Amino acid sequence: MIPLLEPLFQGAWAPLGEALVCAGRPPANAVPVHRLIDEPALLDDLLHRHARHLGVIDAELRGTDLRAAASSWCFAYLDALLPPVVAAASVLQQVFPTGPHEMQVLFDDTEAVPRSFHIGHAGAPQPGTDAATRLAPLVDAHLAPLFAHLAQRARLAPKILWGNLARRLDGIFEQGLALTGHMPHVARDRNALLHAPLWHDGRPNPLLPRQRPHPKASQTIPLHRQCCLFYRLPGEDYCSACPLLPEQHLRSG
Repeated sequence: MIPLLEPLFQGAWAPLGEALVCAGRPPANAVPVHRLIDEPALLDDLLHRHARHLGVIDAELRGTDLRAAASSWCFAYLDALLPPVVAAASVLQQVFPTGPHEMQVLFDDTEAVPRSFHIGHAGAPQPGTDAATRLAPLVDAHLAPLFAHLAQRARLAPKILWGNLARRLDGIFEQGLALTGHMPHVARDRNALLHAPLWHDGRPNPLLPRQRPHPKASQTIPLHRQCCLFYRLPGEDYCSACPLLPEQHLRSG
């Protein structure tokens, strides 16, 4: 594990920190992130392999709806990438290099999802800077173009991928706040990314949460911004905060 991450990722959390590797030379079979954006055939291959693993399509490629598989692949990507990068940027205010030409990713042979990300140097500390300075490069330069291409290849609404990102960031910030005793700069980062109406460049914030009235009371219940489509996967169902959750389930909850 990168030494500066060790205080944040101990015990059961250690595997999350170990998903980011800093070394002079990446593994020979690691893939530069920019290739996922620049080479449609590479992303297509990963999506089809992941869809076969999930049982969405079979070995003869019968079945063409890759949307739920693409959402699942997106979650796996975010689960490997975000915890060490976001924890370092927000809690430690250490910015790792995250541009598509600065990172390489190692994929699992069976599931075709990321297992680790590799960088050549540890970046630089940026204490006192705002969330946009420390985290916008990750979102704007890395994830936004990847989401655009992933959505195009799978014919998936981009808002689903942004919803996936929002719920993963929310969990990371929740843990970061608990770990730091609710440090103000971590709370400011969470607010800037997940609750501010406008993005740092003036665009509407694609990560805003969504709530709606509970059918049995005047209260609101937090729902995910977008359905992740996991209910479309074999053996899966709606989660308790799905915006598509059938009304009868909400009434009985």
